[in-house]
Amino acid sequence: MRFAHVTLPDADVPSLVHVTDDGVVAVAVLMDAGPATLESLLAAGPPALDAVEAAAAAYGGPRTPIADVRFAPGVLTPPSIMAVGLNYSAHAGELSLKSDDTPTVFTLWPNSLAGHEGTTTWSRAQSESVDYEAELGVIIGRPARNVSEDEALDYVFGYTVVNDISARNIQYSEAQWCRCKSLDGFTPVGPYVVTADEIPDPQDLKIWTRVDGELLQDATTGQMIRSVATLVSHLSRGITLLPGTLISTGSPGGSGYSRTPQVLLQDGSTVTVGVEGIGELTTHCRTVA
Repeated sequence: MRFAHVTLPDADVPSLVHVTDDGVVAVAVLMDAGPATLESLLAAGPPALDAVEAAAAAYGGPRTPIADVRFAPGVLTPPSIMAVGLNYSAHAGELSLKSDDTPTVFTLWPNSLAGHEGTTTWSRAQSESVDYEAELGVIIGRPARNVSEDEALDYVFGYTVVNDISARNIQYSEAQWCRCKSLDGFTPVGPYVVTADEIPDPQDLKIWTRVDGELLQDATTGQMIRSVATLVSHLSRGITLLPGTLISTGSPGGSGYSRTPQVLLQDGSTVTVGVEGIGELTTHCRTVA
């Protein structure tokens, strides 16, 4: 199944919708008292997803065209946003950073979340070295603590697309990476959340970035140093990953900061990141003095 958070034409706040090629319909329309957010769906447990799936299969009513909705982030209120750095050798090498024996893990702040086709604005005085990073996002579906690699994917609800936008000047000036990647709007997520049953192998997906139409990242998730299963298992050691937790799994090579000449995001840039089987996520960039 495919979900999204969107603001419908007659609404003021985003709601959880079921997505098909024919358009979207609010889950609350599919079924009485249906969950209004992905977080509510996850809190209700697996039976709720089964009920939504059955209701969607039986639904024959109208859907709103995708062109008529405004996207909100794929996750609205995740209990945590956990990001993994240097998980592709090519990216670690181009940034001249060492990929250690254990994953490089940091958190992202909720103010950074943004939706598809949104506009992210930052101050040129704060950074003129803003970069893109296409990443596969993983959403945890049930509490996971001390899970093995063999069982780790059983705890994954679904997958989404993340653009881990980064202010490189801040990244290289501070020991922690939280702030450089958590400016307002620096974590676009979406447009869709695709349930895990539709992604048989998260290590067999194409991943890419285009800036103003130019293809700059072109890789596969099979190039990850540590697989999704490995990451979920590692992150769950002694820490309960709560339902709705978003894990951003790292970016492949091809970042703009490492190119000669550099290709950095500027006022008026449009950046689109995509993952096969999930979709493309577009962000419009604006800068202020």
